[in-house]
Amino acid sequence: MTERSVPPVVPPLVLADRSVRLPRNSIAPLSARPPMPLMALAEKRAGSAVYGLSTLDAGGRVANRVIMVALGWVPGGRLDIRVSRGLIAIFKDARGVFRVTTQSFLHLPVAARRWCDLSPGDRVLLAAYPQGGLLIVHPPAALDAVVDRVHADALGVDANG
Repeated sequence: MTERSVPPVVPPLVLADRSVRLPRNSIAPLSARPPMPLMALAEKRAGSAVYGLSTLDAGGRVANRVIMVALGWVPGGRLDIRVSRGLIAIFKDARGVFRVTTQSFLHLPVAARRWCDLSPGDRVLLAAYPQGGLLIVHPPAALDAVVDRVHADALGVDANG
């Protein structure tokens, strides 16, 4: 039995205007091809914040070693804690009444936790700004608002309906 080779079936290349057909083995000139879509690139990072996550424990404490090292905060260091618009701001302050615990935890006062609707087990975003000696605690409600706004701006979608 002799083998026969069957030639491949290759459809002709059809360009976007459909009136121009090129021979089977030719390549369309670049000027006749539609441009490739370009993806928008993310903006380069401009800030110097150090981020971390922590879970609020039953005693109202949060901890993140990377954050504490970046800020240079050590056990016993004095702090000032303030709440504004659902965020908790913690500053290094030699006259502050709050302190870093001996285990390098930050104890969030009951009033601050209530104002920000924080409960044990809540995950918070910690944003540290080492140059200014500032730590901002972002509770879940604040994160929801920021993420929803970013998604709406970037993607034109409202995840909440």
